[in-house]
Amino acid sequence: QVQLVESGGGLVQAGGSLRLSCAASGSIFSIKTMGWYRQAPGKQRELVAVITSGGITNYKDSVKGRFTISRVNAKNTMYLQMNSLKPEDTGVYYCAARMVVTGRGPDQDDYWGRGTQVTVSS
Repeated sequence: QVQLVESGGGLVQAGGSLRLSCAASGSIFSIKTMGWYRQAPGKQRELVAVITSGGITNYKDSVKGRFTISRVNAKNTMYLQMNSLKPEDTGVYYCAARMVVTGRGPDQDDYWGRGTQVTVSS
């Protein structure tokens, strides 16, 4: 069984910062791409940032220059440093990872965390 757990969300004023963490655990053989998604009330879930196992990153245009995604492969952990937060960054932030699970052959499957709430007040 594999689990992704997010932490670090909370309430912050506009202009403030938060750091989200995502820890993967379980029978993990390897983790490929990892990413952060968010879902605002009444809106569809959207991609915020992704990072490959080799450290290549990509960001949603509206967060470029403010958010930084990183990971520590040895710890199966990913982070999202969010600076200069805006009210429109409010939402539930989800961690996702494409992984190869031990004992299930070479197939890659996508796994999701349960999310952490980020609220930015104006």
